Amino acid sequence: MAEQVIIIGSGPAGLTAALYTARADLDPLVIEGFQPGGQLMTTTEVENFPGFVEAVLGPDLISIMRKQAERFGARFRIGDVKAIDLSHPPFTVATEDDALQCQALIVATGASARLLGIESERKLMGHGVSACATCDGFFFRGKQVIVVGGGDSAVEEAGFLTKYAEKVHVVHRRESLRASKIMQDRAFKNPKISFIWDTVVEDILDVNRGVVTAVKLRNVNTQDLTEMPIDGVFIAIGHNPNTAFLAGQIELDSKGFIVCRGDSSRTSVEGVFAAGDVMDPFYKQAVTAAGSGCRAAIDCDNYLALLKET
Repeated sequence: MAEQVIIIGSGPAGLTAALYTARADLDPLVIEGFQPGGQLMTTTEVENFPGFVEAVLGPDLISIMRKQAERFGARFRIGDVKAIDLSHPPFTVATEDDALQCQALIVATGASARLLGIESERKLMGHGVSACATCDGFFFRGKQVIVVGGGDSAVEEAGFLTKYAEKVHVVHRRESLRASKIMQDRAFKNPKISFIWDTVVEDILDVNRGVVTAVKLRNVNTQDLTEMPIDGVFIAIGHNPNTAFLAGQIELDSKGFIVCRGDSSRTSVEGVFAAGDVMDPFYKQAVTAAGSGCRAAIDCDNYLALLKET
């Protein structure tokens, strides 16, 4: 028998969608995905989620949201979605262990920050290494930080960080920025931003101390290595939406994000809805993801109600 609704993803968007669909008696099944809890699971302190006077740890916030959804009857299944068929309802969602069917589907698989791929980056993520300036910039008040990247995202994050950091150094592997001219002009005029050209981050120190103390930089032209004391490293080389399993079955934009209809969560496939970073290339905040999860759940509830009437 087909489920009424399956939710793919268990970050703030997926968990909020689970809460709202559960309270609407839709008996949602949540497939948690390859990284249960989403990007918040690698975030230490969250200070900008409404309702928490004191900072809350990212994993703790996810745990609270999950328990709230479970309280109203949301069910959870660990596993990855391996294949999907949206050609006709009921939709088929295949995991490693089973093939499930549903009348409606909410996709909340999020986006993954592109990272440098060095081991120290992974080990120090949330301990001085971040992929979100608006999430973590506050913790670097009066500090020295670097931003890695040269596009609009990197320049925008550098500008945001100047609200807190004493100095922001933009490290870019080329001799010029890829950012739009207006953003470049703003950055060049900002006295708190400096640029390190033709350079890549070779390593981040100090894993043994569990905190960022310096970076090893390599000039791509001379291959010279230098060590630069630093308090924080922000990676801003873009995000990849987790939509590979949807290719060819639903409308995606040029960067792979799900395209929604107008201000709704409706996608190009009737009965399929999207929420969170998987359809949001701009805001990328836990609170906006949660809000879009609410919207997807309401749209889904309305869709299923109309199905019952026909």
